[in-house]
Amino acid sequence: MANVKPIRTEADYEAAMSRIEEIFDAKLGTPEGEELDALANLVELYENEHEPIGYPDPVDAMKFRREQEGLD
Repeated sequence: MANVKPIRTEADYEAAMSRIEEIFDAKLGTPEGEELDALANLVELYENEHEPIGYPDPVDAMKFRREQEGLD
């Protein structure tokens, strides 16, 4: 695996995302496939810690759903 390391900074995150784009179609069981798997796991950990996706506001969620259905 080429230079897989922990993602601690935004720069590390951007570098990992760039590398993932480069090797996105790698086959499992190949060196690049293993690197892709490791990087994806590291990115997921970083995103969960630094960019958590919270629950939407219930009222906003209902408004959004009504808009999707074309309701007023």
